[in-house]
Amino acid sequence: MDLANLSFCCCSSSSNYFHVILSATLLVLSTTMKIVGGIVQLPDGVVVPAVLAFGDSIVDTGNNNNLPTIAKANYPPYGQNFMGGFPSGRFCNGKIPSDLIVNELGIKEVLPAYLDPKLQPSELLTGVSFASGGSGYDPLTAKLWELYEIGARRIAVTSAPPLGCLPAQRTLAGGKHRECAEEFNEASDLFNSKLSNALDQFNKECKHLRAVYIDIFNPLLDLIKNPRSYGFEVSDRGCCGTGLIEAIFLCNMLNPFTCKDVTKYVFWDSYHPTEKAYRTLFIPILKSKATSFYCGDRPC
Repeated sequence: MDLANLSFCCCSSSSNYFHVILSATLLVLSTTMKIVGGIVQLPDGVVVPAVLAFGDSIVDTGNNNNLPTIAKANYPPYGQNFMGGFPSGRFCNGKIPSDLIVNELGIKEVLPAYLDPKLQPSELLTGVSFASGGSGYDPLTAKLWELYEIGARRIAVTSAPPLGCLPAQRTLAGGKHRECAEEFNEASDLFNSKLSNALDQFNKECKHLRAVYIDIFNPLLDLIKNPRSYGFEVSDRGCCGTGLIEAIFLCNMLNPFTCKDVTKYVFWDSYHPTEKAYRTLFIPILKSKATSFYCGDRPC
């Protein structure tokens, strides 16, 4: 999982602009049709009917299922709380950020995988995920320029998370008591500072661009350090297996240690948050940042 890379991209056909939110995940939203059922408040006349997601396992809704990789999640207990217990390939017990975003925007319940052999052409009109679990991180500047040159004008880039506090990193680098590996958190913090500065510069150089920095480092760190304040009990290990190191194929039905109540856990496996944790993190961010792509009631 590469939480450091989350991106979302929005496209407005009415103004011929693309709006992006970039990092390990890229969501492209088209603003041309009326939304019903969503809870996110957008400026008058602004609607988002479609989302395209790019990134890694945080927004991979099943593209890896038919790829030659060990990074798969299309087997139990993955998906135990997803639409009747279906292991769709999402690296989670339930829905992931790409699903929550399209749902909160009132577009559809979940975002399907582009490589799903059962994908219907009509789904392309409202969005799909191109993300692939385990994918690497492209140089940010080059990727932003590529997006800008093909029309992207509204870009939100998520920060790196507190990598040293992920359960696996606590186990591998947190010492005897599995504390957060502060050197990894410091690296994330340094990256985020440079990222924010780079986006500021990018905004200055590019006409009609609104690149928005999205901080997930601090909200996730607070959630990990104060889980009970958010309705959780366990934040130093995952629910699947022992929660200390298990992810992908080590998180399986043969492991007898998987937790009984996933709602108590911030993390599903040793890298990926639970659906409840994703909701706790991303719904407030989506509500607070949705209008950041606009100047009043119009694109900038």
